Amino acid sequence: MLGSIRRTIAVLRERQILQKLGIVISITIIATACYILYHSLQDLDFDDLMEALRDTDRRAIALAALCVAAGYFTLTFYDLFALRTIGKADVPYRVAALAGFTSYSIGHNVGASVFTGGAVRYRIYSAWGLNAVDVAKLCFVAGLTFWLGNAAVLGLGVLYHPEAAAAVDQLPPWFNRLAAIVILVALLGYVVWVWIKPRSVGRGTWTVVLPGGPLTLLQIAIGIIDLGFCALAMFILLPEEPHVGFVVVAVIFVSATLLGFASHSPGGLGVFDAAMLVGLWQFDKEELLAGMLLFRVLYYLVPFILSVTLLTLREVIVGARNKRVQEALAALDEKAKQRPSILQDQRDGGI
Repeated sequence: MLGSIRRTIAVLRERQILQKLGIVISITIIATACYILYHSLQDLDFDDLMEALRDTDRRAIALAALCVAAGYFTLTFYDLFALRTIGKADVPYRVAALAGFTSYSIGHNVGASVFTGGAVRYRIYSAWGLNAVDVAKLCFVAGLTFWLGNAAVLGLGVLYHPEAAAAVDQLPPWFNRLAAIVILVALLGYVVWVWIKPRSVGRGTWTVVLPGGPLTLLQIAIGIIDLGFCALAMFILLPEEPHVGFVVVAVIFVSATLLGFASHSPGGLGVFDAAMLVGLWQFDKEELLAGMLLFRVLYYLVPFILSVTLLTLREVIVGARNKRVQEALAALDEKAKQRPSILQDQRDGGI
């Protein structure tokens, strides 16, 4: 069966059907989001929005910022786990943390995170001996951790509260519950599949040995913790009234995030916001938008500025270090060139 699936995927790739389908899906999602935003924000009161921003509890903003920081801290373990999986255990945590934080924060904001995040990772990891194939493997394992965590959170959340997903996708709750069961069964099947014996994907130098059962459970736990902190930050920034449970917010948040990724819009801009507006229709529009704007500042803008600053400092430090090394090598070469003449002068003086 796996052979048939691989051959089918190969045919689809050869004919670029998957690529074309992805473009169609992205355009459809973005167009739908634009339609929703146009009709939702027609009667937006800008003064009320600014007032809602000013009235937001500063302690809530600080607590949400801590949750975002905890989420990004968890993100660093995506790279650390991936490095250990591909056999690059010599790379220290500080390097993995820098690569993980900067690649995800820049990828989230710029969009096309597979390419932008991969480029940032390659720039950092190449200094530790990783080549393009190693970085591609690392990105695959890190992405797998992310999607396993999403599947677990979405499956469990929708199974517990299918009405939350129905608010976003406008499908019957029973259908969402059935979809959640399918997701969880598939997730369980994957865990059993990698637990039975070592599994690998890819060919030749591109082969990646998948984490076994216990490590896959660790992957899922990392993903759940990451998404949990992010959803909690959004939950804290929401208005107090009407009261909506954390599980409901988490399901809607993850659904909106996944739609943003599927659209390839930078930071899920427009798509994430439209999904949140539709899913959390109970809230006052201006107050909800205020919370979403604050979340974007905390989760997207601030980490992006920090990442650019860290990468710039790194480039300056590495450049200065390389310059000193080149100057030292040049000095050694000059001494090596001068040495024969010095020896000759000593011989001549001896004669």
